Amino acid sequence: MPDKLSGLVVVDKPEGVTSAGVVARVKKIFGARKVGHTGTLDPFATGVLVCCLNRATRLSRFLLKGDKSYVAELLLGVETDTQDATGQVLCRRPLDHVTAQRVHAMARRFVGEIEQVPPIYSALKHQGTPLYKLARKGVAVEKPARPVRIDRLEILSVDLPVVRFAVSCSAGTYVRTLCADMGRALGCGGHLSWLRRTTSCGFTLDDAMGLEALEARRVQGRLEETVIPMDAALPRMPAMAADAVLARKIGHGMKLAGTDFPVPPPVENGAFKVVDPHGCLIAVLDATPPDSYNYCCVLSS
Repeated sequence: MPDKLSGLVVVDKPEGVTSAGVVARVKKIFGARKVGHTGTLDPFATGVLVCCLNRATRLSRFLLKGDKSYVAELLLGVETDTQDATGQVLCRRPLDHVTAQRVHAMARRFVGEIEQVPPIYSALKHQGTPLYKLARKGVAVEKPARPVRIDRLEILSVDLPVVRFAVSCSAGTYVRTLCADMGRALGCGGHLSWLRRTTSCGFTLDDAMGLEALEARRVQGRLEETVIPMDAALPRMPAMAADAVLARKIGHGMKLAGTDFPVPPPVENGAFKVVDPHGCLIAVLDATPPDSYNYCCVLSS
């Protein structure tokens, strides 16, 4: 039954819908008790939005940390207050000095560990209130710069004033802030004019389905085909198989020591997932030296 399904659904978010709106629609389609997403996309953006159903919502804390990739368009010469096309224009500058060669050279400077100041129009909170709500009231709260990681920044085309690029980055990176910073580095300003997320948490557009397609599967009684099981929800996390004795201990939340594991855990420090003898995900544990194992979440019945 749909209300018993637990796992991931990868949605190709349409333009003009909030991430919360997608979650509400997915919850209705699946008749799920709980649904959450693993990384907000602004309403104007499209692409991969990973949703967690029912018990899989316990895994969202790990998925939120997953790397993401995008294809985006930077419109040079125009700065906005939101750093994207939805905001008010702050200023316009000429592009006389901007060339494709300069754009390519500028992009190379943003690859690696960089500092990024979160936009004042963001969901980050100040004293419990989202920054975008404060900004709409005329109260601009600027958070301190924080480190983010840009693994790849490839200029796909330069057709001034539009620069199309692909970027792979760490969780917490604002692509619109990246656009504003790149425009500033070129001396002309700029903003994000278009955005499509292509990967998130190891899942791609090839894994994604539109909301209408999900609705069609519901009508056909084929919703289960669209759910990625929890065993496959954390593809990049180290895994180990538990024997029946260890699986039973985990199921009862008993304290664990190194001697409880049939083989040494795959990591000495950090999170790893545990599957039972049937290959089903039963828990995520955190290894902390020396020989200590804490429960991050238990998923076994």
